[in-house]
Amino acid sequence: MARKSSAGIVLYRIRQGELEVFLVHPGGPYWAKKDDGAWSIPKGEFEPGEDPLATARREFLEETGSPVTAELRPLPPLKQPSGKVVHAWAAEGDIDAATVKSNLFAMEWPPRSGLMQNFPEVDKGAWFTIAAARQKLLSGQRPFLDELQKLVDPQDSGPATNPPNGQG
Repeated sequence: MARKSSAGIVLYRIRQGELEVFLVHPGGPYWAKKDDGAWSIPKGEFEPGEDPLATARREFLEETGSPVTAELRPLPPLKQPSGKVVHAWAAEGDIDAATVKSNLFAMEWPPRSGLMQNFPEVDKGAWFTIAAARQKLLSGQRPFLDELQKLVDPQDSGPATNPPNGQG
């Protein structure tokens, strides 16, 4: 059986000269008490033949309630410990984490009870510095932070504070 692939968006912004990324926390009872190492970029699975970029845009909207209209810059795909491959694009933008509204999924809960309950796919979103994101993010997605830093240097977003080679 072929492994599924996912596609998502690494939304970033620069605040007070520091690079921040937007991450989401998975909803549902299994993730309720997990924090460090549990967060993710907004993403979702796609089937063979589906456009990964269209999937990334759709999943961001479904998981946050907000569309991404900014230019998307591809990041190298990452193979996860499970074997799944995650394709991601970086986009500069802003979203109010307090307004995140996710789609729902149904699951039997409590287990073997026969009762079906709806849970949000994402229960919250938040902005994190790169250092904090390294703690919060699922380990298999952490290399996206390195790739993002290669694309975006916060020092380039404003006047230089340290001239090169100590000159100045």
